[in-house]
Amino acid sequence: MEKTIKVVMVEPLKRPYVAEIENSLAGMQLVVNGYIEVITLEENVILVCNEEGKLLDLPYNRSLGNDILVGTFFVAGSNDAGDFSSLAEDKLRQYRERFYFGKRD
Repeated sequence: MEKTIKVVMVEPLKRPYVAEIENSLAGMQLVVNGYIEVITLEENVILVCNEEGKLLDLPYNRSLGNDILVGTFFVAGSNDAGDFSSLAEDKLRQYRERFYFGKRD
């Protein structure tokens, strides 16, 4: 398991950027400021956000389908064993563009 992973970080009102974060539950909870919720975007690509973000009234961030995402979230890779991993370079570009502020899903 990688000690750190390369992800696309998406903060409210900011452009998405590539960041390296600690590959641990505590590290991920620190990024999203609470318990994590994992959403599968495609095979081996996941989005990690604050599980209670809406209940905590975190600020609007982006749209995802018919839902909205609040608070800071990140997009990471995952492997067949279910472990978190770094995103490949092409996926880093793809998801930075997809979550560029103001773009609709």
